[in-house]
Amino acid sequence: MTLSWFQIVRMGLVQMALGAIVVLTTSTLNRLMVVELALPAVLPGLLVGLHYGIQITRPQWGYRSDTGGHRTRWIIGGMAVLALGGFSAAYGVVAMESSFAVGLAISVLAYAAIGVGVGASGTSLLALLATATAERRRPAAATITWLMMIFGIAMTAGISGQFLDPYTPLRLMQVVAVVTGGAFVITCLAVWGIEASVVSRREMDTMPFIDGMREIWAEPKARHFTVFVFLSMTAYFMQELILEPYSGLVFNYTPGQSTSLSGAQNGGVFLGMVVVGIAGTALRFGSLRAWVVAGCIGSAASLGLITVLGQIGPTAPLLPAVILMGFFNGMFAVAAIGSMMALAGEGRGAREGTRMGLWGAAQAIAAGFGGLLGAALVDLLRIVLSDPSAFGTVFLFEALLYIASAFMAVHVMDRRPSYRPPRGLVPGE
Repeated sequence: MTLSWFQIVRMGLVQMALGAIVVLTTSTLNRLMVVELALPAVLPGLLVGLHYGIQITRPQWGYRSDTGGHRTRWIIGGMAVLALGGFSAAYGVVAMESSFAVGLAISVLAYAAIGVGVGASGTSLLALLATATAERRRPAAATITWLMMIFGIAMTAGISGQFLDPYTPLRLMQVVAVVTGGAFVITCLAVWGIEASVVSRREMDTMPFIDGMREIWAEPKARHFTVFVFLSMTAYFMQELILEPYSGLVFNYTPGQSTSLSGAQNGGVFLGMVVVGIAGTALRFGSLRAWVVAGCIGSAASLGLITVLGQIGPTAPLLPAVILMGFFNGMFAVAAIGSMMALAGEGRGAREGTRMGLWGAAQAIAAGFGGLLGAALVDLLRIVLSDPSAFGTVFLFEALLYIASAFMAVHVMDRRPSYRPPRGLVPGE
């Protein structure tokens, strides 16, 4: 048996819960450290880089899913570790107000736990999707689950931003406790019984992990796509740690307004994914490569606009520009995800989890590297430039990376249609 559409949506709830926790640690806590605590932006950059760096173990989690079965326990166990890490990260920020050393020690352990939790839960979930989803449904399943994750990010950022104002440490801990606890409960309810109902007996990969990775890396498509993922995701995540501080330092946004700005950006990502999903699935318009290239170029142009607005000052309309950037981010990301799900099933069988782990590791390394690079560059440039110019220079560098990613996509990605709709999704079939 394969996953039904209802079961795919249930699994998307896990992605939604995962995104809800991560957005608080990478956006809200980052802003609090840089603006409220007046710490250098490189500090949260290093912490977020730590949690992404630990996700280099994603191929190992995928390999465990391919060889050992019982993916549900890895999904639930990983989410438990992630929830604990998210709550501890918030407590670490609060502790920094009275003792920086204690708060930093707690934060390091917390962000390490976040990396372990995301790696175990996220990779195992994608492995289950790749193996239990019918081939014709894989692109649509990837779109559904990713859209739900973006929805969770946008909803959490928007709603929690309202509850955080006026900011107090107690209010912060209350909001984070509700989000992390709710995410764990939703995950348990969402995946309960699914694996047993769709996975009875499947081929097990008995090749040693290192040999399996070498074999996958020898596949040209897998290798080239890994490089593309790294480059494009570096561009995607460079603004993650500096956008909220940018809004606070240049546009005088409050903590709640900055968090809501992050929610608006991810709302734009959600809209961009919906547009591509409808155009590609229902209308059969466009290709993976075309959507990726358009999304990368649009993202670069949006970053240029955000840079110009910073020179105008607090009265400039930052919010619409950020939503526009999110829209083009969503266009490029969903096309890349559709290709990822399709490629996961190509090549040697029983390797879906390992391939997803490889690309997940490339994304995680790029996310940590990109976030840290953006934060470090801002810190260095603020020594010699004004805040608007320092942040703007980094945004323009990110725009150049998007253009390079678009150029690479032209040469790496297939021209085939991005979404071949399953029977019954298009009227008349």
